[in-house]
Amino acid sequence: MPEVHFVGCGPGDPDLITIKGANLIKKAGTVVYSGSLIPQPILDMCGGALHDASGMVRQQITDILYEAASRGEVTVRLHDGDPTIYGAVREQIDHLEERGISCVIIPGVTAMLSSAAALRTQLTLPGVTQTIIMTRMGSRTDVPERESIEALASHGATMVLYLSVHLLDRIVREAVSGGYPPGTPAAVVYRASWDDQRVVTGTLQDIPQKVRAARITRTATIIIGEVVQPSSYEYSRLYDKTFTHGYRRGSA
Repeated sequence: MPEVHFVGCGPGDPDLITIKGANLIKKAGTVVYSGSLIPQPILDMCGGALHDASGMVRQQITDILYEAASRGEVTVRLHDGDPTIYGAVREQIDHLEERGISCVIIPGVTAMLSSAAALRTQLTLPGVTQTIIMTRMGSRTDVPERESIEALASHGATMVLYLSVHLLDRIVREAVSGGYPPGTPAAVVYRASWDDQRVVTGTLQDIPQKVRAARITRTATIIIGEVVQPSSYEYSRLYDKTFTHGYRRGSA
């Protein structure tokens, strides 16, 4: 059966694409890619015809993929980050499968993870939080009311926001209204892992001003929570000498 591979290229650094993803794009006959979101070094790795999807509508994209796969070519839909996070792949897969094309997803490193790496921190930290909320602020496209920033903030977990840095003032207001103290650490990572990556850290009180001063208005990840700059945390029990598990008996 003809196949289309949905490949996540990672957050920006070309070395962060998976080996499987790199092998596919090198031997692909056709690659439809996500415009300026894909770094040039990764496009340079592609072996076949390139089609920039930034000016296309859904039907044009799926038509190109369908025709290439039907010809027997290795066919790739190349996404930034991971295709399953804000990637609109479900609708593309549905359209292709209705036409008899099998679809495979190759995961990629998402910006949330490369942003945590840039901060040299953990998104889950013992004694602080064991939960990550990944979301975005509703604007031109809606978010369900039950998933408002104010509602999600009540959990006090690590919150990661995509596609929302231009709405940072609103995010802060809702986050504080929902339960985060104004002094909660926060960070904005611009173009995580790219050569021009920038990291801005602060608290909910001052992060909007700092981000405005840095002139960051897009392509950034927001992280809110004590994990950004923890004042204290618990050590992992897994590596505690007194903790017994399947591979080691603890000692007194």
